[in-house]
Amino acid sequence: MKKSVLQEKSLAFAVRIVKFYKYLCEEKREYVLSKQILRSGTGIGANARESRNAQTPADFITKLTIALKEADETQYWLELLDLSDIISHEEFLSLNQDLCELVAMLTTSIKTIKGKSSKK
Repeated sequence: MKKSVLQEKSLAFAVRIVKFYKYLCEEKREYVLSKQILRSGTGIGANARESRNAQTPADFITKLTIALKEADETQYWLELLDLSDIISHEEFLSLNQDLCELVAMLTTSIKTIKGKSSKK
């Protein structure tokens, strides 16, 4: 099955998050927040991937909505790391830019499928 742009970008973001997790543990010696952002940051792509096998449009929407919630949680952890001076603001901006792209894609996908479902 061909990957969608959303799935490709969410996988690439998950890879960034895994590397970021390693950086936080090895360089910053930060273990608690790093596990939180690892879980939520990789959960975005996992739920986007799961949506490929949705049984109904409602199931598809549910999976993408969960991915959107994971993205929001990831943004919270990024903001906390930034405001706590654990990471630099530049590091925050770089990851946050990718995250904002994912949020926009998820939001658009959810609105599109809701629009198609309501026309039936």
